[in-house]
Amino acid sequence: MPADALETPLERVLGAKTARALTRAYEVRTVGDLLSLFPRRYAHRGELTPIRFLHPSEQVTIVAEVVETREREMRARHGKITEARITDGQGYLTLTFFNQPWRAAELQPGARGVFSGRIGEYRGSLQLAHPDYELFAAEPADGKDRRRGTADRDVEDASDAPVVDEAADDQADAWARQPLPIYPATSTLPSWKTANSIGIVLDGLADLPELLPEAVRRRHRLLDRRAAFEAVHRPKDDAQLRVGLRSARFEEAYVLQTALLRQRAELEAQHAETFPHVPGGMLDELDRRLPFDLTAGQRAVGETISAELSQGSPMNRLLQGEVGSGKTLVALRAMLQAADGAGQAVLIAPTEVLATQHLASLHGMLGHELWQRLMPQLITGSLPTAQRRHVALAVASGRSRLIVGTHALLSDTTQFENLALVVVDEQHRFGVEQREALKAKGVHHPHVLMLTATPIPRTVAMTVFGDLDISSLHELPAGRRPVASFVVPLAEKPAWIERVWQRLAEEVEKGRQGYIVAPLIDDAESGAAEAVGASSTAVGASQAPTPRWSVDRVLHVLAEHPATRHLRVAALHGRMKVEEREQVMRDYVERRLDVLVATTVIEVGVNVPNASAMVVFDADRFGVAQLHQLRGRVGRGEHPSLALFVTTAAEGTPTRARIDAVANTTDGFELAELDLSLRREGDVLGATQSGSRSQLRALQVTRDAKIIEQARQAAHEQLQTGEPLPEALERAIRAAVAETDEHYLSAS
Repeated sequence: MPADALETPLERVLGAKTARALTRAYEVRTVGDLLSLFPRRYAHRGELTPIRFLHPSEQVTIVAEVVETREREMRARHGKITEARITDGQGYLTLTFFNQPWRAAELQPGARGVFSGRIGEYRGSLQLAHPDYELFAAEPADGKDRRRGTADRDVEDASDAPVVDEAADDQADAWARQPLPIYPATSTLPSWKTANSIGIVLDGLADLPELLPEAVRRRHRLLDRRAAFEAVHRPKDDAQLRVGLRSARFEEAYVLQTALLRQRAELEAQHAETFPHVPGGMLDELDRRLPFDLTAGQRAVGETISAELSQGSPMNRLLQGEVGSGKTLVALRAMLQAADGAGQAVLIAPTEVLATQHLASLHGMLGHELWQRLMPQLITGSLPTAQRRHVALAVASGRSRLIVGTHALLSDTTQFENLALVVVDEQHRFGVEQREALKAKGVHHPHVLMLTATPIPRTVAMTVFGDLDISSLHELPAGRRPVASFVVPLAEKPAWIERVWQRLAEEVEKGRQGYIVAPLIDDAESGAAEAVGASSTAVGASQAPTPRWSVDRVLHVLAEHPATRHLRVAALHGRMKVEEREQVMRDYVERRLDVLVATTVIEVGVNVPNASAMVVFDADRFGVAQLHQLRGRVGRGEHPSLALFVTTAAEGTPTRARIDAVANTTDGFELAELDLSLRREGDVLGATQSGSRSQLRALQVTRDAKIIEQARQAAHEQLQTGEPLPEALERAIRAAVAETDEHYLSAS
C-alpha cells in the first residue's frame, strides 16, 4: 500500500477500463492526480449554455428539464424513434434516440438532468442525437440506478456509487443550491463521467496526511486535505465551495513556494569564485569610452550585479527589460568584471542569427584594444571543423575571455579554462537541461545572469521565479524614439490596405528598411487555415472566412503592386536552411535588401537600426507579447518608426481589444499584465520548458496573488525553523517538481 493514499494507482480503485479512459483524456494515473483535476468551472441549474444560443456542430453541455416525450415509427427502415423535448427556461431542444425504447421510461416529463453532445439540425430545429446525459432523479421504483443515462455506459464500476434516495422535492431544493462541477470534457468522456469517478474515489478515501502545519491552517481558516477535496468536487453549497477552493489554492501555493525557497537556500549555500570590481580594469575602460551615459536603471542594476559577483555564493539573477532598454550593455559590463578577475564569461543565444549579431554588437562597444585583450570567440553549429578546433583551443586554454554562441556551446568539445559567468539571452528559449549543462562546465558554480525582453508580471515572478533575484529596466537609452503604432482595421476599412503598401514604400524612399510579418509561410498553410476557419464559422453565416496572409502571398503582392514592385525583397522563415537564413540577414543588415518578409523568426534579437517600419499581417493570430516583441524590431536607431497591425478582427471583439491595447501603449510591463490576464493558466509555468504538463491546478496567478504571498510567508517561516519537512510535504514537492521540473522551478 502506498505511503500516501493519493499515490494509489487509479486502476486499483476504478478498474482498468475507466483508469485507461481517464489517463488518455487527462494524463492522470493516481488517485492524487485525479483529485487534482479541478473542475474548469461550476454552474447551477440553468446556468450552463442557454439553449437559445446554441449553434449546429457545437459540442455542448446543458442543464434542462424534460417537458415532453414521444415515440414514432421510422419511415425509411424498421424501428422507432424516441424523442424527448427539453427546456432550460430559455429555449427548447429535441433529444433523439433510435431503437432505444427504454429512453421513454427514463426521460419522463419533469425529469431534470445534464445533457451533452454535438448539436445537430433537423427540419430547421436543433437536436441532440444519442446524447450522453445524467438525470437528477431519485432512485426508481424498480431499484435500478438510472443516474447514468449515457449512450455508451462505458464507465465501469459506477454501480458502486451511492444511490441518491432523498425525496424528490428535497433533492430539487438541494440541486438548486448545489454548485455543479464541470470538468474538461471529451467526446467519449463527458463531465459527469469524470465526476462519477471522482465520487467513487472520494467515497473510499481515508484521512490524508497534512502538508500544512496545523497553526497555518488555523491562522488562514483552511480545511484539512480530505475535507478540501470533498468541498471542491462535491460542494453542498457556494460557501463550502469557496473555503474548499481557497484551501486547495493555498496548499498548492505552499508546496510551490516551499520548493522555490528551499532551492534558493541550497543555491546560496553553494560556493562560487569571487570576481570583485578591479579599479582601472577593462570594465572601467569600457565605461570611459562609451559615447553615452548609462541610464539610472543600468547603473543601479550594474551596481547590484557587481556586488553579487563579489560574493562567495553564485549570483542567480533575471534581468528583464523593455525591448531596447540596454540589457546587453548591462550583461557586457558584468562579463568584463568577470574577465578582469581572470574568469571567462559566456553568452548563449537561441539562434545563430542572434549570436552573430551579439558578437557584432559587442565588437562595436568594446573597440579594438579591449577586443584584442579579450579575444572573443563565436561558437555555432555551422562553424567549419578546422575553425571549430581553433576556437575550442582558444576557449579551453583561457586565451579567450569572452565567448558567444548557440547550443553548440553545450557540446563536449567545448571546454572552459575558468567559466565564471553564464549569460543566457532570451532565457525562455532554452530548456532546463541545456542551461544546467552549460553551468556544469565551470570548475566552481558559475554566476548566472538571465536576460528576457518579455517583462514578467509580479505574480508570475513570485510563483515561477520565486527563488531568483529579479531586476528590471524600464527606461530607454537616450536617443531612442517610441514607435508610433496603428491598427489597420480591414473589417471596417478594407481600402486601408493600399495605404499599408504606400507607407512601406515611403519609408524605403527615405533610405530606411522595413519588415513584414505573416503568420504562415505558404499558400498551402493558408488554405489549411481557411479550412479551419470555415469549419468554425457559425452555420448560416453569410460571409466566407477571410484568407490568411502568408509569406508567399505577401511576396506576390509586393512584386505586383505599383508602389512596391521596385523594392528589393527577400523571405526569411524556419523552413530555410541555416546558411540561407544567415545570408538573407547579412544582406538585410548590410542594406542590400529593403524589405524582409518573415514569420516570427525575427521576433527576438534582430537588431537593424536602419529598420523603421514593421507591418504585422493577421495581427489577431499573435499574442500580446509577440506583437510587442515584433514592434521592438524597429525604433532601434535614431529614426522615427512605425508599426502597423493589420487585422480583420471586428471592432468591439476581445481580439480587436487586445490588438488595440498593444497599439495604444509601448509599456511592456503594462502589456505583460494584460497578456497574463488573457492567457490560459496552463501556460504560466511554460510547458515548453520542461516538456511536461506544467500546469497550475487550482491556483491562478492572475487572481491569487494574496494567497501566493501568504503561502510564501508561511513556507518561509516553516523553513526558518530548521525542522525537517513532513514526509507528506516532501512527497508533494517531489510530485510537483516532477511535472514542472525542479530545475525549471529554480529557473537556474
